[in-house]
Amino acid sequence: MVAKNGISAVNHRLAERLNREIEGEVLFDPFSRGRYATDASLYQIEPIGVVVPKRAADVAAAISLARDEGVSVLGRGGGTSQSGQTVGRALVIDFSKHLNRIIDTDFDARTAWVEPGITMDDLNRQIAASGLWFPVDVSTSSRATIGGMTGNNSCGTRSIRYGIMRDNVVAIDAVLASGTAARFGELPANFDRTNLPDDVNELFRDLAALGQHRRDTISAAFPEVSRRVGGYLVDALLPDTGEPINLATLLCGSEGTLAMSQAIQVRLADQPVNKALGVCHFPTFRSAMEAAQHIVTLGPVAVEVVDATLISLARDIAMFRPVMDTHVRGNPDALLLVEFAEPDQAENLRRLDQLDELMGDLDHPNSVGKVSDRGQQAAIWGVRTAGLNIMMSMKSEGKPVSFIEDAAVPLEHLADYTERLTAVFEKHGTTGTWYAHASVGCLHVRPVLNLKLEQDAVTMRAIAEEAFAMVKDYKGAHSGEHGDGLVRSEFHETMYGQDVVTVFEEVKERFDPGGTMNPGKIVRPPRMNDRQLFRYKPDYGTSHHTPKFNWSAWPGGADGFQGAVEMCNNNGACRKLAGGAMCPSYRVTRNERDLTRGRANTLRLALSGQLGADAFASDAMLETMKLCVSCKACKRECPTGVDMAKMKIEVLSAANARRGLSLRDRLIAYMPRYAPYARYLAPALNLRNQIPGLARLFEPMTGLAATRSLPQWRMRPFSSQSVKPDPEIDPARRVALFPDTFNRAFEPENLDATVALLQALGYSVSCIGPEEPRPLCCGRTYLAAGLVDEAQHEAKRFVDAVKTHLDAGTPVVGIEPSCLFSLRDEFQVMGLGADAERLGEQSYMLGEFLVREADAGRIETPIATWRGGPQTVHLHTHCHQKAFGAADAIAGALRLVDGFDVRPIESSCCGMAGSFGYQAETYDVSMAMGELSLLPAVRAAGSDDIIAADGFSCRHQIADGGNRPAVNVARVLCQAVTGGQG
Repeated sequence: MVAKNGISAVNHRLAERLNREIEGEVLFDPFSRGRYATDASLYQIEPIGVVVPKRAADVAAAISLARDEGVSVLGRGGGTSQSGQTVGRALVIDFSKHLNRIIDTDFDARTAWVEPGITMDDLNRQIAASGLWFPVDVSTSSRATIGGMTGNNSCGTRSIRYGIMRDNVVAIDAVLASGTAARFGELPANFDRTNLPDDVNELFRDLAALGQHRRDTISAAFPEVSRRVGGYLVDALLPDTGEPINLATLLCGSEGTLAMSQAIQVRLADQPVNKALGVCHFPTFRSAMEAAQHIVTLGPVAVEVVDATLISLARDIAMFRPVMDTHVRGNPDALLLVEFAEPDQAENLRRLDQLDELMGDLDHPNSVGKVSDRGQQAAIWGVRTAGLNIMMSMKSEGKPVSFIEDAAVPLEHLADYTERLTAVFEKHGTTGTWYAHASVGCLHVRPVLNLKLEQDAVTMRAIAEEAFAMVKDYKGAHSGEHGDGLVRSEFHETMYGQDVVTVFEEVKERFDPGGTMNPGKIVRPPRMNDRQLFRYKPDYGTSHHTPKFNWSAWPGGADGFQGAVEMCNNNGACRKLAGGAMCPSYRVTRNERDLTRGRANTLRLALSGQLGADAFASDAMLETMKLCVSCKACKRECPTGVDMAKMKIEVLSAANARRGLSLRDRLIAYMPRYAPYARYLAPALNLRNQIPGLARLFEPMTGLAATRSLPQWRMRPFSSQSVKPDPEIDPARRVALFPDTFNRAFEPENLDATVALLQALGYSVSCIGPEEPRPLCCGRTYLAAGLVDEAQHEAKRFVDAVKTHLDAGTPVVGIEPSCLFSLRDEFQVMGLGADAERLGEQSYMLGEFLVREADAGRIETPIATWRGGPQTVHLHTHCHQKAFGAADAIAGALRLVDGFDVRPIESSCCGMAGSFGYQAETYDVSMAMGELSLLPAVRAAGSDDIIAADGFSCRHQIADGGNRPAVNVARVLCQAVTGGQG
């Protein structure tokens, strides 16, 4: 892509002018343009360049400069559009990094002015104390910006109660293609002119006249369904008698083709205080669709469908499995999630009972699961919210494709429509997956197609034509939520007729006569199945790169590695700013580059040859990966399973072959080799932290930040030989301890405490492997440097040494998360065979092991009573503990002690992430990650509270940034059980 299309002289001049005249960032390099070439749709169009404005004036300047150079402009928020709205051969203006503030609020009037780049969730977090919220609750609310939602006329799960964006946008301050600023809001019905610039007055007068002139065409244009967002909302130009028209409504759904928003005034609503949720089970999908029209008569705020495919896929995803096991009975063909949210909870519960009665009347007795607990409700909605990404988790070349999913039909036709459309899929040799808004007849359905194939691109068009003809028969809308973009704009004439399309073109011409505002959307679009616009173009390249890990679970080039990278569907779950751990570097920088999605797109472009022959191991690729902290949060929290931590190792390995290792790489990677001998030099090595100026002197040589203290080597490391298993203890109570390099060399007291604790609880402890010629190692440090061959050698040593324990069924227990979880993760893709698989199944963090034993009744609980009375323990869990679902178990282990008030700290990565926090060039980002939530929580803790953290690096970050010690959970539990003995 970029290799063929360099920056033209005009675009180079534009870049230079932008750099001179705006404060924001100007990104015209091939890698940046590639990252902005896609959104969550099936399309990919390389932009001319990218501007990330710092202030509103930057937006106006960029539009003006682009117009001078004859370049189109395209506004972008989260880049999660599913119809291709935010891709195009244009100058992309990304509002999400800086223009994301609340400008003003009027809670009495229930309105707020916001900048376009603020996300819905961030807006609601900031106004939560007011008791109000912005209620157009789209499933992508964690990353959907208000500007993007306005441009798409987004709808949301609860639109049956709160309406859609057109109902909740009061006014918009925007910049026209001419560069003139204008406020779009209520316009009196008898408008003639106001105290505005002449061109704005003329525009407003012409729009009002257009409404009058085209009244008959507009009045008959659109279907009578609530979910109709296709085309321009020209019906906004038809006021009721004597009522004003609101020109802001015309901009809703205009996809940035008419003007570019700079500020948006939105309506707010009362936050729901009480909720009740019914999970309705159906034996057939049709029966669920037939029931929807009856259920809405009970007054719910939401009725959402989940089909059998989504149920099955969710059961296979670790983070959703517990929810499915708890709330889904048997194997239903469909679920309807029915929510009531009246102020009085008694009323919600009464309606839930009515729902149960109604289901009985519909021949589905005892089929409603009633959920009143808010936490459980949130967990269930979490599955529905992730519905799109869950469907996209299919590990096949064919994927569910978005092109007809927004159609909406009247509820009385919903069952027939879905049944007929399923028959269309079958005729074309495919299937569809169904989910979303049964309450308003707008079901998201994605046929499974492989758009790398010409035949499937042809099939896509055939299905679209048949589906939209069917929607028209039912007097429905072909575009019901996600907008038009490149995928549906072509069908406006089919659905509305030429006269209506002519009205759309008149509106576009009046706003943007030069056609520079996001061209090709809504009017004058390209063919929706033009493969030159696809992400997978006809000449899409297949990589022959040989990866280091086993990626055979995925199809495609590079032995499946390319297919694993292609799992990123660009839906942007990694852009969330709160909750979970993904993606910590993005939360600090807000750069598309420093995001799981941005990295995955860059890898995909490199592997397919679109960034040049040597892009995969290039310096630009290393820069793309630099701030990935290998937290593995994406492994769990990305519903499509994009494991960027492993992918980064592949990049580092390839880069090593090109450039070799730095001194810092060697110091970190080979630590397990020299650690046994460092004890003899400990006093000298530790001087680096003690002598002023020494750290600064060594920083240029080692690349280790002078502002960061280094771990202190111990003269007495942990000795495996000091641990003597008790042959008298029942073999069922034997434990194999994994003494990791970090605790062995730097904090041996943690391993001592682990041994003492397990022995006090009645277990026989033995240590894995010999100490001579050197202790065992999991290979973690080698992996961090991309030295996969060395890591594989260490892994093989480990597996060979632990085999006798595996054969005996002895659990392997460790206390350093990054090391222990390597046994479950990287060991499984190194070709180590069945013994490695058994090791993954038999290895536990200490906390996991103790909870398992307590649950099985092999440990009497509580295991101890804290002698000092109630004790608060603030627990920070390591990223890998979160990624492998072990966080709750670690907290559960502490709760085995009577008297502990365990308070998990809600945080993303601590910022240390192995060597990341020690590196001079990433130290500032490391500290910024810690300051997001962890370090403020530590400082706020009481002086007598305990701060617990299993991660070696986490404890170091807490000490450096929080100025207080954190201790390993093993030591906390040992203190409780033994009183500190051992």
